[in-house]
Amino acid sequence: MTARAPLSAVFCDKRKFIVADTPGHEQYTRNMVTGASTADLAVILIDARKGVLIQTMRHSYLVSLLGIKKVVLAVNKMDLVDYSEEVFEKIRSDYLKFAEQLNFEEITAIPVSALKGDNMIGASEAMPWYKGPSVLEHLESVEIGTEDLSRPFRMPVQWVNRPNLDFRGFSGTIASGTIRVGDAIVEPASGQSSKVARIVTFDGDLEEAFKGQAVTLTLEDEIDISRGDILCATQDRPATADQFEAKIDWMSSNPMLPSRTYLLKLGTGTTAARISNLKYTVNVNTMEQMASKKLELNEIGVCNLSLDKAISIAPYAENPGPGSLILIDRFTNATEAAGMIEFALRRAENIHWQSVDIHKEARAEQKGQKASVLWFTGLSGSGKSTIANLVEKKLHALNKHTYLLDGDNVRHGLNKDLGFTDADRVENIRRVGETSKLMVDAGLITLVSFISPFRSERQMARGLLEEGEFLEVFVDTPLEICEARDIKGLYKKARAGEIKNFTGISSDYERPENAEIVIDGGRTSSEDAADQIIATLEMRGFI
Repeated sequence: MTARAPLSAVFCDKRKFIVADTPGHEQYTRNMVTGASTADLAVILIDARKGVLIQTMRHSYLVSLLGIKKVVLAVNKMDLVDYSEEVFEKIRSDYLKFAEQLNFEEITAIPVSALKGDNMIGASEAMPWYKGPSVLEHLESVEIGTEDLSRPFRMPVQWVNRPNLDFRGFSGTIASGTIRVGDAIVEPASGQSSKVARIVTFDGDLEEAFKGQAVTLTLEDEIDISRGDILCATQDRPATADQFEAKIDWMSSNPMLPSRTYLLKLGTGTTAARISNLKYTVNVNTMEQMASKKLELNEIGVCNLSLDKAISIAPYAENPGPGSLILIDRFTNATEAAGMIEFALRRAENIHWQSVDIHKEARAEQKGQKASVLWFTGLSGSGKSTIANLVEKKLHALNKHTYLLDGDNVRHGLNKDLGFTDADRVENIRRVGETSKLMVDAGLITLVSFISPFRSERQMARGLLEEGEFLEVFVDTPLEICEARDIKGLYKKARAGEIKNFTGISSDYERPENAEIVIDGGRTSSEDAADQIIATLEMRGFI
């Protein structure tokens, strides 16, 4: 239950409440989303003197977004409008008209005066025209949570419990539905199925368990299940997909950039994910849908996410527990966003990997080399393209098969539609990373010369390849030397404000921390740098 009060437990004669303070001001959007995500009912406060405000709409939209179906509309400060029935009915009518576009099942409007306690606990003598329940009476009697038991069984596996060879169970908290001994269950991603042999708890075995209970299930068959998998009812299993649509509430001061890879935590499982398409952002004051390329702090957007593997997808509207997700920064482990799954994308079910007989090892062996990527990174003017060109010439002289992807050249074709904003830079590297992966599959030694200013995208490119196939070459040339060279005149234009988002001047460059090869671009000649790289390739067995 949400209300504007400090987080606390409240004990009454008929029901226990957990009350959370979740203010709806724009800067507290993430607070409200977090608080409302586990609520059964929301109390929306309205000042009787002011009526339905933009902030009221914000509160209500966020409550609806989180799937709360029942609302108490508490019209407060009735003492300041002389307990007017007309004022109350006008506010009630205005709110009900606005709420038609939301998904509420039940709205109970109650006129109150918190200062004097009118209609808070019992009836108000000052408002004899109101015949409904007080706030407390309604909260004690309203039906909530009755739909949980009718939902299909879902249990994310928290722990594979095997204290000895005679016992193997799968521990977790039941997210929805019920489970009984003898019920058929399945892990939908793999399709493995069995029947429940025992339901074990701290207090002993059960014949039946319900939503919210922590249990360990033992099965009749030995099946391969790990932490992060989800056990489901066989007759009602969720969709399995590696792409889905979701509503995302961005909680970080760092903007969300489409194509950047994050860690997605869904239930007890974690996988790599990227936002492949930001469809629109939602103005939570007006509910207007607006086109955007990124999400800023406290903004809400609807987007598509692509994962590195197929998982079980449960829409939030059907099952809030398994349908909730968070996005995590891969380097800082900070929570960047919270989200709600809308639905699996059907196209994810229609795309299958086509097996081929000739694989990359065979292609590379034919060429007498190990397929790999040499990823050159550094500031503009650092010398990385010159060094990469010399390395390719030396490899060509050794009869090795190569291809050089240069930043400027690629922007003439594959990436000609991209600019130099942070969002476009992220997409620029994603495309090049995928291209270099294809070239490695072809058995080539691929040289990639891009500024690639962000660690996250360089790590994404590395993650596309197998261990040992990616060598990061950091051409470490001080900014003042790069600027003094200024072969293309770009630094001069950037300093004059003629070029925006220029790396090193008006856009950040995140230095590599663990590059396999580091070139001192201020002291080492391009020829010596190329020889150093060739020697490393020979030492590592690439050539």
